[in-house]
Amino acid sequence: IMGSVLAASSPSPAPPASSGATGPGLMVPPGFGMPPVSPVIPPTEAASAQQQETENTLPNPGAFDECHRKCKEVFPMQMEGVRLVVNKGLSNHFQVNHTVLLSSLGDSSYRFGATYVGLKQTGPAEFFPVMVGDMDNSGSLNAQIIHQITNKIRSKVAFQTQQQKFVNWQGDAEFRGDDFTATVTVGNPDVIVGSGIVVTHYLQSITPALALGGELVYHHRPGEEGAVMSFVGKYTGTNYIATLTVGSAGAHASYYHKANDQLQVGVEFEASTRMQDTSVSFGYQLDVPKANLQFKGSVDSNWIVGATLEKKLLPLPFSLVLCSFLNHRKNKFQCGFGVTIG
Repeated sequence: IMGSVLAASSPSPAPPASSGATGPGLMVPPGFGMPPVSPVIPPTEAASAQQQETENTLPNPGAFDECHRKCKEVFPMQMEGVRLVVNKGLSNHFQVNHTVLLSSLGDSSYRFGATYVGLKQTGPAEFFPVMVGDMDNSGSLNAQIIHQITNKIRSKVAFQTQQQKFVNWQGDAEFRGDDFTATVTVGNPDVIVGSGIVVTHYLQSITPALALGGELVYHHRPGEEGAVMSFVGKYTGTNYIATLTVGSAGAHASYYHKANDQLQVGVEFEASTRMQDTSVSFGYQLDVPKANLQFKGSVDSNWIVGATLEKKLLPLPFSLVLCSFLNHRKNKFQCGFGVTIG
């Protein structure tokens, strides 16, 4: 009797699903069906698809003006006379510096500079706005303001005065997309006279290693106007960067190679159609971290040999710089010595 009661109270078996979408162990009530369900992608396949999409995304190529920068940083900077620089941080966002230059060829001068860094952080070591300015003993002023308006738009305003007269001022806006950079610069615009200079840059990533772009410079003043166009290509390898710029004004090619953590070398070729001159330069940078020492040297086709030696006297906030350049053709020699405190 008990078995008959249990058999009568048990539900009738569920009809088979027409679509066959029910999984194992899934009970469907009588009279109901299951809609088709799309298969779930395993986590490993989803991760691989996301990784492939990331690899296919092209990187931002950087700014047009920075195409040859890596190679130029290897070459030593020329300095003559004695230079003393004192840096003083007044707070986390404000710093001042004093520079005294004593020269036997030009005029000796004193410059006072100030730097302000804002509170808006856009990266690990990027804060905006940034305001930098310096003034010498004759009253000449150089100043610029850089601000990150949005995550992709950056603007800069710079102006220069000579004593009490404005000499130059310009403003530019830079837009950085996912795989391109576009920049527009306006220099010395004068609506009344009808003069000014407009410079446009565009750099596009073609592949993860190759970037192509162009530059257009247009200038106008009463009775005269003109435009100059140039094209650039930059190829970035694992430890080298090759860049070529070609235009109506000439050509500029550079090659940068990082041999190891201590040695970097660079080669530059420049040809000017206006000056009817070509030159080739070779430079290198040697870093000795254990000795807090950095050495830069260069030689070019005009037989100009130069070198700089920078030594940091840690733990003291002192840096010593020795610089010498020798022009074999003109038989001229320049030597400089610098001290940086702070």
